[in-house]
Amino acid sequence: MSNFRKQHMSIEWHDIVDSESAEPAINASLKEKATLVGRVGLMMLSVGTGAWRVRASMNKISRALGITCNADIGLLSIEYTCIGDGETFTNAISINTTGVNTDKLNELEHFADGFAERVNKYSVQQFHMMLDKFQEMKGNYKAWNLGLASALACCAFTFLLGGGIVEMICAFFGAGVGNYVRKKLLEKHITLFANAAAGVASACCTYVLCIKLAEMLFDVSAVHQAGYICSMLFVIPGFPLITGGIDLAKLDLRSGLERVTYALLIILVATLTGWVSALVFRFHPQDFEAYELSPLLKFAIIMATSFCGVYGFSLMFNSKRKMAALAGVIGMIANTLRLELIEQLNVHVGLAAFIGALSSGLLASAIHHWIGYPRITLTVPSIVIMVPGMFMYKAIYYIALNDIATGGLWLTKAVLIVMALPLGLIFARILTDKNFRKSS
Repeated sequence: MSNFRKQHMSIEWHDIVDSESAEPAINASLKEKATLVGRVGLMMLSVGTGAWRVRASMNKISRALGITCNADIGLLSIEYTCIGDGETFTNAISINTTGVNTDKLNELEHFADGFAERVNKYSVQQFHMMLDKFQEMKGNYKAWNLGLASALACCAFTFLLGGGIVEMICAFFGAGVGNYVRKKLLEKHITLFANAAAGVASACCTYVLCIKLAEMLFDVSAVHQAGYICSMLFVIPGFPLITGGIDLAKLDLRSGLERVTYALLIILVATLTGWVSALVFRFHPQDFEAYELSPLLKFAIIMATSFCGVYGFSLMFNSKRKMAALAGVIGMIANTLRLELIEQLNVHVGLAAFIGALSSGLLASAIHHWIGYPRITLTVPSIVIMVPGMFMYKAIYYIALNDIATGGLWLTKAVLIVMALPLGLIFARILTDKNFRKSS
């Protein structure tokens, strides 16, 4: 059996710098300073944040080291040039894949913020040793924890989309199994398309098994088959969709387009897998069975399920529980506002999504100075629950059946909402952050 050979070779950062030197980093050579700038940028890129934040962290390191840095940032790679003392140093570095890790993002932000205070005390080698610890940070949760988080999120999502208790229970098991399978495949470094397809297929099959058992054992109506879409919504890549939109707004076109393309690839694989599963099991999208709840009770359940949905998604992004709970509170307020605007005032879904995202961004900005978490670790998870995964699935389903008119209608609704969400966060940031507001 042949050995597996990595396609992307690792960078040995310690081989580049003088390991014996105890000279403070501020006095190091340009090449050694550039390794710190590049490595911090690459690690920020690996945790799923957008180009604007990656560049901001690289700039913090560069200014503290007394050099200038210009960077071209994509989804998986950075090309950057450092300038200092009449010299230039250019480098091109990349990572093998991307993901989301809000806990590591928080730690890296604190490292970059405090770098200027330590640049006269520690050597380049010592800083790389600190970064080694961040590099080696393990995820906060095991595969079964993430399965439960996904189950909770999609169960809550089901109610918010109109499903009842039967659909919620089946989606709970479907999403839990699906995300568990996907996480185990990711641990084995299985490629993107394969792990997304396997996760969605597992979720759909589990939902079908649960609903068939319910039909046989409890005489449940077949109309509850409509909820199978909800069991696969954990795979919808809300984080790159939203950060991609923010990058486009800051004219980081390369990063923005690459992130949006990456998200669309996952959506395409996931929805096509769901469509094939639906054909196999003869399921098809349909409206949920109507149920009656008092307005006050419905409002309370919407608040609770919005919190649970955002909390579950935040855990999937590796947020610590306190961070996830705070994102859940913000998401609970923002998503409830969005749904009430649609239901009570008949506000267009796109405008309601914009207002929901704007409120999320303003809330996070208002408490930013007291909590110490980067805003993106709270705002993006809090509005991921607003990403119209069901609309996307229905669009692909009907288009695949050559029902272009119906598919186009659902696609248009999805696109309007997906455009509105990052715009809401962008305008919240423009209103509250002068550094983001200016183009320089």
